[in-house]
Amino acid sequence: MALTVGMALAGPAKAQDTQGTRPTNTLTSGKLPRQVLQTLQQAQVPPSALSVLITPLPHSTASTVPRQLSHQANASVNPASVIKLFTTYAGLSLLGPDHVWRNRIYTEGTLRDGVLQGHLIVRGSGDPKLVVERLQDLLAQVQAAGVREVRGDIVLDRSVFDVRERSEPFDDEPLRPYNVTPDGLLLNFKAVVYTFTPDAASGQAQVRFEPPLAGLTVTAQLPATQAPCNDWRRQLQADFSQPLQVKFAGSYPLRCGERAWPVAYPDPDNYAPRVMRAMWLSAGGQLTGQVRYGTLAPSARLLVEAPSLPLSDIIQDINKFSNNVMAQQLYLTLSSELGAPGRFEASRLRLSQWWRSGFTGSDEPVMENGSGLSRQERSTARALTALLQAAHAGPHAKHFVNSLSLAGLDGTTARLKDRHPQSPVIGNAWLKTGSLRDVVSVAGYVQGQSGQRYTLVAVLNHPNAHQARGALDQLLEWTVRDTRIPHTLTP
Repeated sequence: MALTVGMALAGPAKAQDTQGTRPTNTLTSGKLPRQVLQTLQQAQVPPSALSVLITPLPHSTASTVPRQLSHQANASVNPASVIKLFTTYAGLSLLGPDHVWRNRIYTEGTLRDGVLQGHLIVRGSGDPKLVVERLQDLLAQVQAAGVREVRGDIVLDRSVFDVRERSEPFDDEPLRPYNVTPDGLLLNFKAVVYTFTPDAASGQAQVRFEPPLAGLTVTAQLPATQAPCNDWRRQLQADFSQPLQVKFAGSYPLRCGERAWPVAYPDPDNYAPRVMRAMWLSAGGQLTGQVRYGTLAPSARLLVEAPSLPLSDIIQDINKFSNNVMAQQLYLTLSSELGAPGRFEASRLRLSQWWRSGFTGSDEPVMENGSGLSRQERSTARALTALLQAAHAGPHAKHFVNSLSLAGLDGTTARLKDRHPQSPVIGNAWLKTGSLRDVVSVAGYVQGQSGQRYTLVAVLNHPNAHQARGALDQLLEWTVRDTRIPHTLTP
């Protein structure tokens, strides 16, 4: 359903003339709907902290004068994760929806009767989604190609990107997976997923973790209680201070059922070597040496090549679920695919050149890492609107629209249905959301009840932004309800 509707939205509609007098649904620049102003006032957020631009898409079949609203549309603001729209559309434009990252395995030495006398080199491509299942398949291909024992080292080559681990986390949540640093050989997002399964009969909760990491021990079980499920993670009393010895000293509520907790591994540089060793051995492989970082030797020979998922699939994770490290992997690929190691500075230059050539006269976005996990990244509502309008009219419209969260139904906007179960926005908007400590934002496409389609961008920058989140829901609903005469909504 989402795919079908998304494809329909991506296609231009023919204009249709209507007879009679049309009601005036347009609000002039700066005049926000009354409900929006009230929500801002209740949250103690001044209207100047809100940037909005709502603009009709051309070639509509609408039978009414379309909604239009411009308020602070030229203000430079931090749009948080909405900045991913620039990264993903630039990726589609410069790389193409069928682009894949090619993960390659090489041998250095002699291979005979399943035994490699030398090194096995795993050369990363910057693949944004080399998760456990795909890594298992890659190692199975290595064994099928004849390597079952490595009498040497497994060498991990991540030189396709030139990035360093952050010396400090972005915020005070260093173990949240969104804080993971990009990597030329990114395995399973450098995260460990702990799963808690309670058993009422035994009064215990079993603890499992994935992927396997060589040397890691974890508390195998803990008491299950009748406590409320609220704040269940705090009840675990987790201790991640020793990367190879994770402890849960608390308890787990039975009424939570089975829950999973993804945690960024606290020793990220050693994550890939530990995962690779554990998975190679669990697949039946043998290894006499170590797993270490290194670079591809000139004498190495290609053994296996495995493509990633296509970019058209990758951007769905980036936009629908706002995956920060995947966005940064794509951003770095904009420069790495030119031949040199991918660097943030080089990718900024390439995106800047792309923007200037295709969006003449529009304010250029300020990019840092392409994910929105930044205090420096900036844009205007007008520049985001220019991108949305161009993407809708461009050759990759279907892929771009389908990458967005369908309001109230999937991705980051699924909770809209919980907040407003009867909202007319549900199923009628394709959106990218953003959130930082002092930012809430939304941008995308909205289908009005009149048949008119719109681009909508709304960004709040203020210490109380999250208390005023309802104002963005109200702007979405105001846009959808475009058959109503809005005289009751004006200030």
